Amino acid sequence: MSLLRAEGLSKEFGGVRAIDALDFEIQPGAVFSIIGPNGAGKTTLLNILTGIYRPSAGRLWLDDRLLAARAPHEFAAAGIGRTFQNLQIFFNMSALENVMAGRHLHERCTLAAALLRAPRLVRAERACRSRAAELLAFVGLDAYERSAADALPYGALKRLEIARALAAEPRLLLLDEPAAGLNPSEIREIDGLIQRISGLGITVVLVEHNMKLVMGVSQRVLVLDYGRKLAEGNTETVRNNPRVIEAYLGAGEH
Repeated sequence: MSLLRAEGLSKEFGGVRAIDALDFEIQPGAVFSIIGPNGAGKTTLLNILTGIYRPSAGRLWLDDRLLAARAPHEFAAAGIGRTFQNLQIFFNMSALENVMAGRHLHERCTLAAALLRAPRLVRAERACRSRAAELLAFVGLDAYERSAADALPYGALKRLEIARALAAEPRLLLLDEPAAGLNPSEIREIDGLIQRISGLGITVVLVEHNMKLVMGVSQRVLVLDYGRKLAEGNTETVRNNPRVIEAYLGAGEH
């Protein structure tokens, strides 16, 4: 049974169809990549998959739960997390506090308990801090636990945002160009991190321009062309598809 399923998914902006009648399924535990040039509709699709945009047409299910008309916080509560192409970091917080902020859906606190510093609140805060530290170690940032976020290098900030997304305990994690702007060493770190996340049983949707990364970590790839599906399949199928080679990969990149 698929974890996420889309049928006839479309999105229009002022008569321009950015996503055009997409059908696809994402299997539990897979790394599912979405590729295509700028303007192909990749980030628009991610915004639909997280409830930021409502589709103009079509339906979207997580398991057997219809999601397409729900609010973004309901997508998050259902177990869908994401990172952003442009970093969304709290630069006035420490690295640890950024990750702790990602656990807000799992924290239960009344105003009275907060004002009185109730023992259960103290215990919950200690547990939250401990889990955030574990996630920083998981993404390789334990050395930055007490560092201010604005003091971290760019590559570390990319992994910090992933740690914060993981703090929400998603079943489905959407990564929007996690390797953009990174050097080869940092890209290898992202590669390994995606594989470790998948190893936890978390399903990953990856939007990425780095074809070496995509082909190395993905079980299935969806290729978009002006919002339409150009191709879909395993990495070998997509790598050898003549239309994909011509449109996106280029003869020297596959």
